[in-house]
Amino acid sequence: MSGHSKWATTKHKKAAIDAKRGKLFAKLIKNIEVAGRTGGPDPAGNPTLYDAIQKAKKASVPGDNIDRALKRAAGAEAGGADWQTIMYEGYAPNGVAVLIECLTDNRNRAATDVRVAVTRNGGNMADPGSVSYMFNRKGVIIMPKGKATEDDVLVAVLDAGAEEVNDLGEEFEIITEASDMVPVRKALQAAGFDYDSADSSFMPTVTVPLDADGARKVFRMIEALEDLDDVQNVYANFDVSDEVMAELDED
Repeated sequence: MSGHSKWATTKHKKAAIDAKRGKLFAKLIKNIEVAGRTGGPDPAGNPTLYDAIQKAKKASVPGDNIDRALKRAAGAEAGGADWQTIMYEGYAPNGVAVLIECLTDNRNRAATDVRVAVTRNGGNMADPGSVSYMFNRKGVIIMPKGKATEDDVLVAVLDAGAEEVNDLGEEFEIITEASDMVPVRKALQAAGFDYDSADSSFMPTVTVPLDADGARKVFRMIEALEDLDDVQNVYANFDVSDEVMAELDED
């Protein structure tokens, strides 16, 4: 998964470009609104909401936007949409399995847009259940290295339920069971470590290695999907080596 993680990290660096288009802000605000409605509008008692707010702040979403989303979630301000979470399944080029998580107020629009993005980029849609069995739901925490070593992080999080710590270069990626993400996040904070994001994610149980040409095709489809307003997250089971990533960086 090293290639997948490195690619995800590269995406974080491109977030400023997305923010200018408003796409990233809109998705983060949507997350706050849905988390607030689902688990209550108080971040102290709603870990999912707490993490959604933290992620929005890290991405420089204006405080006023966050406050309005919280008010909509609490029903104190009008204008909140009836968001529904829908998961689509499909295949990217080279047989890469893809899970596409949407948060939408229009199921028909979401389904049409996702299908077009997939088929136009050499992929195809799949029946429910035909891809999802290749993924497990996990908690993924990304923290900047700073002066911390991998051993420092392991000592802080192992007893809280962390499964592994991966070195992504400038950041550490901490993998947990989805149910252990909050205790692990709190353990990090108690040890004095800051973190960039804590998200529930889908991690593949088997991966498909890609060469540079295959990676370009898969990335193109994923980027087309992530560009859609209704798409919140795209999970895929590709693996790209450091050498192939270096080749892609030269493009």
